[in-house]
Amino acid sequence: MITEKNELRKSTQRKLSGLSKSVKEINEEKIREQLFQLDVWKKATTIGITVSRGNEINTYPIIQEAWEQRKTVVVPKCNSHDHSMDFRKLTSFDQLEIVFFGLKEPIVSKTEIVDPVEIDLLIVPGLLYDPNGYRIGFGGGYFDRYLKRYNGPTISLLHTVQLTERVPTESFDQPVDLLVMPDKILNTEL
Repeated sequence: MITEKNELRKSTQRKLSGLSKSVKEINEEKIREQLFQLDVWKKATTIGITVSRGNEINTYPIIQEAWEQRKTVVVPKCNSHDHSMDFRKLTSFDQLEIVFFGLKEPIVSKTEIVDPVEIDLLIVPGLLYDPNGYRIGFGGGYFDRYLKRYNGPTISLLHTVQLTERVPTESFDQPVDLLVMPDKILNTEL
């Protein structure tokens, strides 16, 4: 199954790389518009979200919008020793540092940990999704471990090329509740 997931990761990365900059920007604007109209976004006071890089959906404008709406933004800090993760409150992009694989994470001395029960909405990253909300992430299993401790609503943001008929799943895989794409929203809890 690891080989199959790795092949799917590579193929999805190729598809994402094939999208032009203008198509990505237009799609991401539509995705943000859809996200900001969701009741779960409007009601949330604390949003968990990653800081994007590479071909990922650009989360910087989402974080900015959350701050403008006076929402608390929390971003993940990964522990590579045990593949665990905590979320820390982010009030400025200056509180970020570049860590392994070029990820931007909160600087521990400048941020405080937020308990999972305080997070009203978690925006979960990934590469490939199926209509049931199962996803292939980037291979570390950090989010699947965290989702076992988190009971609130979950959303993933994706380009249409990131949706497939079926994602291979394992016992530890945790699905997300909503998939937000440029042209539609899938509720996976139905």
